Amino acid sequence: MQSREISLGHSPDPDDAFMFYALAAGKIDTGGLRFRHVIEDIETLNRRAANGELDVTAISIHAYAHVLDRYALLTSGASVGDNYGPMIVSRVAASLEDIVKTCIAVPGTMTTAYLALRLCVGECDTVVIPFDKIMDAVESGRVDAGLLIHEGQLTYESRGLNKVIDLGEWWTAQTGLPLPLGGNAIKKSLGPELIARISSLLRTSIEFGLANREEAVVHSMAYGRGMQKELTDKFVGMYVNDYTIDYGQRGRDAIRLLLDRAWRAGLIPNPVEVEFA
Repeated sequence: MQSREISLGHSPDPDDAFMFYALAAGKIDTGGLRFRHVIEDIETLNRRAANGELDVTAISIHAYAHVLDRYALLTSGASVGDNYGPMIVSRVAASLEDIVKTCIAVPGTMTTAYLALRLCVGECDTVVIPFDKIMDAVESGRVDAGLLIHEGQLTYESRGLNKVIDLGEWWTAQTGLPLPLGGNAIKKSLGPELIARISSLLRTSIEFGLANREEAVVHSMAYGRGMQKELTDKFVGMYVNDYTIDYGQRGRDAIRLLLDRAWRAGLIPNPVEVEFA
């Protein structure tokens, strides 16, 4: 097949590294497609998607609502929290009612974590801080509370921080559905044939990681910011699961409900007709 380079954006965290291990390490035959891995934090990837810069990219479900003209969601590659997800932590024990009166550090206003925060508490004072610096900001007293994504959900206690609320637990209690945090988006301009090829390869990469878990977890440890193997494996297990292979009906329903509630709350500009590639 004709050789072609595909730009592939993903976050520097263990679950994305696990998903794309087979592609990054040349473990599967890509049939002439060459994947150029672009590793950025999720808020940067969200902004790049808004500019249509990457062929395929990890994207927050919140941000997807703003790029409907350019991108569709692939059916694989989802990060879904089933009764767990982003959480608000504080330096001292505090109630949610107390915390919403303060300033909360967030990893970006286009993240689904931020959207879930706003759906939960409404208006609140926030400051954007890179996701891997939020615990530092809370510890130092720069902010009273922080919204954690990625491995911070597992390591905050070791830093002496207190959980205020888990927004994944809150969402599931409200809806009975998991919280769809992110997915893989693909440029619609690539066309049906190429989209199908890329979709198949990404799914194969995820399945390879799950079938060769130990080596994929070892690869992912480089993106865990000091997490040891057991904790890395636990984190990967949270966000690389059956939903990651395919959203399934429950995952699709969760995305539609999340974006419908976001629109009704005035947090996204238009109602969303979710398009799966």
